[in-house]
Amino acid sequence: MKQQPQPLSIGDSKGPAFDFLLDGTSQSAHKTWFRGPDCNFNPTQKNLQTVDAVVNHVLAGWMPERPMITPETNIVAFGSCFAAHITAWLTERDFSVLTPKDSAWGKTYIARFGEGMANSHAVLQQFEWALEGKAFAETLWHDKNAELQDYNEEIRQQTKAALLASDVFIITLGLSEVWSHKATGDVFWRAVPQDVYDPALHEFRVSTHAENLANLQEIHRIIRKHKPDAKIIFTLSPIPLVATFRPVSCITANAASKAILRAALDEFLRMAQPADANLFYWPSYEIIMDVFPNRWSEDRRHIKPKILDYVMTLFEHIWCTGKPKMGLSHAWVRARCASGGLPRKVYPLLKAHKFEEVTAIMAGWSPENQAVVAQAQKEMATWPAP
Repeated sequence: MKQQPQPLSIGDSKGPAFDFLLDGTSQSAHKTWFRGPDCNFNPTQKNLQTVDAVVNHVLAGWMPERPMITPETNIVAFGSCFAAHITAWLTERDFSVLTPKDSAWGKTYIARFGEGMANSHAVLQQFEWALEGKAFAETLWHDKNAELQDYNEEIRQQTKAALLASDVFIITLGLSEVWSHKATGDVFWRAVPQDVYDPALHEFRVSTHAENLANLQEIHRIIRKHKPDAKIIFTLSPIPLVATFRPVSCITANAASKAILRAALDEFLRMAQPADANLFYWPSYEIIMDVFPNRWSEDRRHIKPKILDYVMTLFEHIWCTGKPKMGLSHAWVRARCASGGLPRKVYPLLKAHKFEEVTAIMAGWSPENQAVVAQAQKEMATWPAP
């Protein structure tokens, strides 16, 4: 439980600042300002060492009251490639999630190509097409091999059935840079195939905060029209752009792209959540970007697998019933070793039960880190390793 700072009288003998404890770690703040009923201070590096750090300092305010996903819950997850990780994890854990192997609805585009619908326009198109019967004048949908996917009525009906059968929608946004038709503004799933591109017809642009906010509101409206009680979980993918089509560096373009989406998501959620108890946000973006310092593989686009496993393990602990794949202490130490937050040798030694060597390595580290490793050691003794 987080300790809240106690208000002090302005002008007392202690001066303009006051000290407070956050998870037992001392910080200072200026006491002149009124902070209202909700005041959550930014964690220090020390605060982010403990097993419950992410729950306390990232998930706070965003968690369901209890796990809501059972093996019988029907789940549809699509959007950016991060949605594919969620689908793969839940499938392996025997949850009922739509995949290309689904006997009834595996041919749907959201099952086969869902990880390529990374912008909010593409996500909205699937709901409009399947549930509202909207027609598009142009050919917009191409898979990752640039092969055209047409507006097949059989697939539309299958998509409609899959969406109507879903109890949980997990929608992951990835980017705000889009390619569209100049005349209609309709947006492609991905870029325009090279042999199709026509400068008179097609244009690249950065979709705006207002566009993405409107798309989120419309996605929400359509789902609630057809599935009033379904759980909706929005996420933002941490995976960066592989390239930008703007005349600026990819790193700065990616920062703008994510900021547009995150701001639109936050405004949408602030407006919609008070009237919708089944609308949620899962902060995968913040977990990856703010908790783990050395998160990327060599290509700087793919998250290190053990860090990604931690995010999925945490999701399973918070959202799913039953016994998760691994314990949180186990997953936390495993991920922090991969990111350099703990000595890399520690996790392999824990798996090999070489506990004396682990103790010797951790001797010079903080008590918080020593406690985390000891907790993982105890947990791994009773929780089979994956």
